[in-house]
Amino acid sequence: MQHLTSKRYMNCKIIEIETMTNSRRDFIKKTSLAGASLITAPAILANCSSPESVQAVGLETPLIVPKNQGLKITGTFLDEISHDIPHQNWGMKEWDLDFQYMKRIGIDTVIMIRSGYRKFITYPSSYLLKKGCYMPSVDLLELFLTLADKYDMKFYFGLYDSGHYWDTHDLSYEIEDNKYVIDEVWQTYGHHKSFGGWYISGEISRATKGAIKAFYEMGKQCKEVSNGLPTFISPWIDGKKAVAASGANLTKAEAVSVEQHEKEWNEIFDGIHEVVDACAFQDGHIDYDELDAFFEVNKKLADKYGMKCWTNAESFDRDMPIKFLPIKFDKLRMKLEAAKRAGYDKAITFEFSHFMSPQSAYLQAGHLYDRYCEYFDLKIW
Repeated sequence: MQHLTSKRYMNCKIIEIETMTNSRRDFIKKTSLAGASLITAPAILANCSSPESVQAVGLETPLIVPKNQGLKITGTFLDEISHDIPHQNWGMKEWDLDFQYMKRIGIDTVIMIRSGYRKFITYPSSYLLKKGCYMPSVDLLELFLTLADKYDMKFYFGLYDSGHYWDTHDLSYEIEDNKYVIDEVWQTYGHHKSFGGWYISGEISRATKGAIKAFYEMGKQCKEVSNGLPTFISPWIDGKKAVAASGANLTKAEAVSVEQHEKEWNEIFDGIHEVVDACAFQDGHIDYDELDAFFEVNKKLADKYGMKCWTNAESFDRDMPIKFLPIKFDKLRMKLEAAKRAGYDKAITFEFSHFMSPQSAYLQAGHLYDRYCEYFDLKIW
C-alpha cells in the first residue's frame, strides 16, 4: 500500500512537472507573440486612427424632426477673459481657423464679451494699466478686429467689468472706468472697418440698483463717440435655473413669473431704449417648456420700445452638475425653434469657440457643430 502510494505520488509529480513545462512553453510562446504584437501595434494603431484608413463617407444622421425650423445662429461672443470656463490659450493661427469655422455656418457678428475683468484685460489699456491691471501678452482686441476685418464680420466691443458690480450689486459702479475705456478704445481701434458696435457688458436679470442709470450713461457715450454705432445688452431671465455657477444646486425654488418679468423689464426698457438698440436675453435659465411664454413677452417689449429682440442661445449645458460642457443638441434646437416662433430678429450664442467649435478643447463641441450643420442643411465640406 505504501509502495503503491509512493508510485502514485511519483506519477503525479511527473505529470505536474510536465504540466509546468508545457505551461512555461505556452507562456514563452504567448509572450513572444505579444512582443511581436507590441512591435507592430503602433503602425496598426496609426493606420486605424488615420482619416485615410477609417472614414464614414457620405453618412448623415437620420433626423426624425423637421429640419431648419430654428433661428440660425449668426453671432457669437468671444470669451478669453473668463472666470468660469477654461482658457484655450489660442494664438493667431487657432483664432484665424476658428473665424473660418464661424464663417462657414453663417456667423457674421462677433462680440468681445468684456474687454477686461477685474485685473485681467484684453488690450494694453493705458488707463487700466495705471489702475493696477496686468499687462496682457497679446493685444486680443487688435487680433479680433484684424480677423473680423479679414472675414468681413461685424465686431462689437464689450465694456470693462471691474467686478465692483458683482461685489456691491450696484451697476452704477461700472460707469466711471468705462468713461475712459470707451474714449480710449474708439480713438485707438475705431478705424477698423469691422468695428460695428458696443456691448454693454453688465449682466442683470431684475430691477437692479443703478442698472438704468448705468445702461443709459454708458450707452449714450458709446453712441456719441462712434457716430451712433449700435449698442446692446444681454441680461438673463431670473428663472428656476438662475443659480450661482460656483454652487452645487442646479435649480432654485423661487423663480420670476412671466408677469413679474414683463413688469420689471417694461420699466427698464422705458429708461434705456433711447441709447440701447437691442436686447439679447440669455435663454438658459428657464425650462424648455417655458421658452414660448417668456420669449413672447421679450419680443412684445422690444417691439413696444423700438428695440431689436435677439436671443443669446447658450451652447453650454446648465442642466448638468459639471460646469460647463457643450449642450445636448436637442436642447439647443428647441431654444432656437422657440426664438423663431417668437419672431426674434437675431440669434447669437455664448459661445462658439468653447462649445461649438471643431477645434475646441471639448471633443463634444465639434459633434455639436456637425449636428447643427445637419439640422440646418449646411453643406460646409
